[in-house]
Amino acid sequence: MGRKILFITTDQQRYDTLGCNGGLLSRTPIADRLASEGIRYTRCQPTSVVCMPSRSSMLTGQFPSRHGAWMNGVPLPVEAPSFVESLHDAGYRTALIGKAHFEPLLDPFGLYAENALANLGVPTVEQPWFDGRRGPHRGFDLMEMATHSAIGPLHYSKWIQREHPEALGGFYPVLDGELNVNAQGGGESDAPQVRYNDIPREWYHTDWVANRTINWLTSLEATDDWFCWMSFPDPHHPWDPPKSELARVPWRDVDLPANYPQRSEDREAILDQKARHWRAWYDGRVVSNYEAPAKWVPATLTADQVREVNAINAVEVELIDEAIGRVLASISELGWSDDVDIVLTSDHGELQGDFGLLFKGPYHVDALMRLPLIWRPATSADIAPAVVDAPVNLVSLAATFLDVAGTSRPEWVEGGCLPRSNDEAAMTHVDSSITEWDSALFGVDVHVRSVVTREHLFTMYLPGAMHDGSEGELYVLGEDPLQRHNRFDDPALAGVRSDLTGRLHEHATRENQCESPGPVVAPV
Repeated sequence: MGRKILFITTDQQRYDTLGCNGGLLSRTPIADRLASEGIRYTRCQPTSVVCMPSRSSMLTGQFPSRHGAWMNGVPLPVEAPSFVESLHDAGYRTALIGKAHFEPLLDPFGLYAENALANLGVPTVEQPWFDGRRGPHRGFDLMEMATHSAIGPLHYSKWIQREHPEALGGFYPVLDGELNVNAQGGGESDAPQVRYNDIPREWYHTDWVANRTINWLTSLEATDDWFCWMSFPDPHHPWDPPKSELARVPWRDVDLPANYPQRSEDREAILDQKARHWRAWYDGRVVSNYEAPAKWVPATLTADQVREVNAINAVEVELIDEAIGRVLASISELGWSDDVDIVLTSDHGELQGDFGLLFKGPYHVDALMRLPLIWRPATSADIAPAVVDAPVNLVSLAATFLDVAGTSRPEWVEGGCLPRSNDEAAMTHVDSSITEWDSALFGVDVHVRSVVTREHLFTMYLPGAMHDGSEGELYVLGEDPLQRHNRFDDPALAGVRSDLTGRLHEHATRENQCESPGPVVAPV
């Protein structure tokens, strides 16, 4: 028998939102306890800083340049490899509850299984697998879906529409009349994508995800091996949690982030050191990520709006922490506490005012690239608690879960297992991590590759609409933890730049990359 696995993901959560990572706004005692009992990673990176490519990498153990879901709106092929299929073959009961997003959310014809299951009224559908066999969709016996609102065909939306239709109007309208991401302001600061939601807490999707997870766990036999991916849609925008909870973090009392220069001339001077698309977005001249409102200009962002967004984000993080606590209490009541591995992470970060920006996009800095990652191994595994400072990547999750289950790693998995200590990282040569970005939106294509080591963050921009291939960014993390001083052209770092360029070249020329990346079929 393998160990049971609870895999917890949030959406768009920064590293510094947890107390164990130095966060000051949110109270996160459950995550902090897991970190103290397990392994806390101080520099975990995603394969991409946008949802679909990153989540597809978690499932496949591959970078976007191999699995083919290279930007939001590009579906991961149904027959793409999935570590969950391997767990299913090993006898595991498997479920995904919450946000999946391996397939586009904007799917009016119900072409994709994630969007069709609630209407079909079935827990899963049979689909082709990577090895030619057929089985439950991506290996999951059960999929119950939710996203950031209560519209659309997903399970949470159907539940709200059926049981609590009076709550529908409380959510922020994600899209405007032109089907662009809404720029409408709200709250007391008129911040974009903010709304005070009158929904009762127990009806909000955070508690719904926890409740449905508990429901599934209690349906299992005591002797079952199981893998449950519990995936919270928050703290991704829109920021519209229950209004009743906002007093937890009064926004007027919130300090501005360390990386929010209050004078516009200081913000602009920092942005002008970076590649040209940074300032172009700030000024409203280009949008290179659909989830950033097309009609919103970051230069208009005010200090009070930054405060209110950060406060509401912190409330959402607290609600998630409490929901996790309820699920862990249920696991304890079921007698499984000593035999469950728990992994907690997010798919990418959020700018949250850094450099005068919100949301996300092709901006490879810690706000988007440095993620919370906690692995609390089962007590029965007898693995010592540790803090791992070596740079690791979410692409390693698939191999790690298969190892926990005692299942061999297939050849298609690119990432190795997560190191359990700094010594193990050194022995296995875990010393750098790669993040990719490719996008084509509103006639603008952007292509970014970054490598992170303990000492440096290095980015190269490939030729596209905004770059000619000569631009880049290089930050010395120990001296410049906020990534404000671009030293890409510094002769003193020529050797570093050469070494890190070589690492990116090695990644770009590895074997078995996707020869025909998937088509964009929806904006998100």
